[in-house]
Amino acid sequence: MTEDIRTAGEEQDVEVERELAWRAASVGLAALDVDDAELVHSWRSDPVVAHQMGIWPRSLTAVRERIERDIEDDDRDDFLIVPPGGTPVGYVGLTGQNIVNGTAQVELMLDARHRGHGHATAALDAVVDLAFGELPMYRVTAETHTDNAPALAVLARSGFTPEGISRAACLHRGRRHDLAVFALLRPEWEELDRPRAWDA
Repeated sequence: MTEDIRTAGEEQDVEVERELAWRAASVGLAALDVDDAELVHSWRSDPVVAHQMGIWPRSLTAVRERIERDIEDDDRDDFLIVPPGGTPVGYVGLTGQNIVNGTAQVELMLDARHRGHGHATAALDAVVDLAFGELPMYRVTAETHTDNAPALAVLARSGFTPEGISRAACLHRGRRHDLAVFALLRPEWEELDRPRAWDA
């Protein structure tokens, strides 16, 4: 299945055909590639995204090198979030995959300009369906700042259960932040009353 998507910022006029690796009802997931470094760099450099995720700006070269390393890592799958219209609006990853224990973590970053349209929830649901429907995961976890209201809402909508707080676990902008720890177990996913990604 292929779809035309933009591979850089909205100002770029050249479109290339990219294969969608996974689909959900309202978004597709395209495998992250080194050529996407400029786009990811622009999202990471947004002060809203940086604050809510607790990250700091990195050079474009550093982002490109990080993507190159991650592509070689068999314990992770990284995707661009592609809604109808074809312009990527964020990133979602299934990282730290441990096939023996059946565990993994999710990471999600959405362009601040594209929030409030359901893309984050759709992407999270899609990658969770990948973890439980195609991979042998039993437990998927996520962490976010306790004051990151958008992320907390997305995790709740996708069926994740809060498990606790890692106190003062993140240093960002000169102060300590608590991290909320969430998890979704396979039996809980099986009970979710929503279409699966492969039904899209």
